[in-house]
Amino acid sequence: MGVDYYKILQVERNAKDDDLKKAYRKLAMKWHPDKNPNNKKEAEAKFKQISEAYDVLSDPQKRVVYDQYGEEGLNGQVPPPDAAGPGGGATFFQTGEGPNVFRFNPRNANDIFAEFFGNSSPFGGMMGGGGGGGSGMRGGGGGGSRFGPMFPEEMFSSFGDGSRPMMHTAAGPRKASPIEQTLPCSLEDLYKGTTKKMKISREIADASGKTLPVQEILTIDIKPGWKKGTKITFPEKGNEQPNVIPSDLVFIIDEKPHNVFTRDGNDLVVTQKISLVEALTGYSVQITTLDGRSLTIPINNVIHPNYEEVVSKEGMPIPKEPSKRGNLRIKFNIKFPSKLTSEQKSGIKKLLMAP
Repeated sequence: MGVDYYKILQVERNAKDDDLKKAYRKLAMKWHPDKNPNNKKEAEAKFKQISEAYDVLSDPQKRVVYDQYGEEGLNGQVPPPDAAGPGGGATFFQTGEGPNVFRFNPRNANDIFAEFFGNSSPFGGMMGGGGGGGSGMRGGGGGGSRFGPMFPEEMFSSFGDGSRPMMHTAAGPRKASPIEQTLPCSLEDLYKGTTKKMKISREIADASGKTLPVQEILTIDIKPGWKKGTKITFPEKGNEQPNVIPSDLVFIIDEKPHNVFTRDGNDLVVTQKISLVEALTGYSVQITTLDGRSLTIPINNVIHPNYEEVVSKEGMPIPKEPSKRGNLRIKFNIKFPSKLTSEQKSGIKKLLMAP
């Protein structure tokens, strides 16, 4: 398999996310170059290895490819196009130009460290700069590590035409504008939660700077209760070109219309069509919920045109409090008769005017 990332992080092959984070924190603090001024060269190599191992194993897609095909799979040396990772976690596509390529864009070692410990080095000096006591590792090549310089571009080939403006930073490479893509979800998806896999096409650069077309599968975990407008960001998944940080890809949740329910915040609203007789004499509402349960709600009150029956805790899940839900609100559309006979009018008057 080549490099053994599990051994580098000193974790078991079934290690969970918390195990990986704990191992990374311990080893990154131990081998950060700022903490090892007397053997800085060895520390830099170890630090990059630790960061690379965490980057791969903490990403479900990278981990699937690595577990099945090793380091070669991450570098684009993959089987024929009909091969697929276990459980559909990674699928390989024929690009139509040269050999099959499936590569993951690596992350900078100092960026990962900064996520855990902040932008300032805990050992004194600033992270990622060339001076001021920092390690100066950002963008460094060093021994063929995949944490070397990146050559980004702003747009995915499948999501735009390259016409968006770039964003300039005060120093260093500029960053391309985010690419936003609508992600339609059914109300059932947003009620129960689901996983969606999105195929993207992009250009990546190899060590020589030559760009290659690749397609990747992004996994999006839709949480119960998410609302329209919720954003999921995949950092730096744009095309690569020199001196530009790739754009972020942002998926924006959209809610498809439902044929029974409408959503009002965390509440679900349904409208029942009933006759005037049912409105006056009682009605039993039969509803199939978004997760397939059958509800029967008897209503013994007189149902007037503005009547609303509220069933607590049968609405949408509340994202920040998954054990809680909004309400189900039942409204009524009462069908009145278009005309009545004299006998019907007389009978209704007798009934309604009786003491």
